[in-house]
Amino acid sequence: MDRGLWYTWYDLPAEGRDAHLEWVHGTYIPQLLKRPGFLWAGHYAAEKNVVPTGGKQLLHRTNDPAVAAGKDYILLFGAEDTHAFARPIPRKLHAELPAEDRKMLAMRIGERVNIVTEQARIDGPEAKRREGQYTPSPCIQTGNFNISPGGDEDELLDWYTNWRIPTMGKLPGCVGFRKFVSVSCFSKHFALYEFVS
Repeated sequence: MDRGLWYTWYDLPAEGRDAHLEWVHGTYIPQLLKRPGFLWAGHYAAEKNVVPTGGKQLLHRTNDPAVAAGKDYILLFGAEDTHAFARPIPRKLHAELPAEDRKMLAMRIGERVNIVTEQARIDGPEAKRREGQYTPSPCIQTGNFNISPGGDEDELLDWYTNWRIPTMGKLPGCVGFRKFVSVSCFSKHFALYEFVS
């Protein structure tokens, strides 16, 4: 099973964007998918100006300047477990790449990396439309967050276990839902929603 995920959020400058994206799909992803334990990759462009249901934003981005703010692209790698991303860790893996590849990586703005391990998953009503055993759906939504100091982690566990996960298993258009916890990086909790559109 694909229990580990490596998330990378980032932005790109307008100049050189097309060349970078061509490199990501033609060179970078194929190279990394040859690594032991790596199972799949998904690369997404974020939708702009999304209005939350009800028109009200309930969750907010951190204003911590130590946390990079990249958000235009999301690159995901799925692996058997998180140890696949530690042989070597992403920073060391990137340092070992050829100079031309490092030049492409240097184009990323506000790059934020998180490695997470799966806590729970459920198939949605549209799971049969998945294109492969591990392939993520064409449309995803991600969430990453921390509980405020003094917050109730047990309440979060209760909510996901007894409401959110079962609900996603019934939601029309849902391919699947997965809940993760962090192995490395800023946020502790991650959610990956998969939809048909």
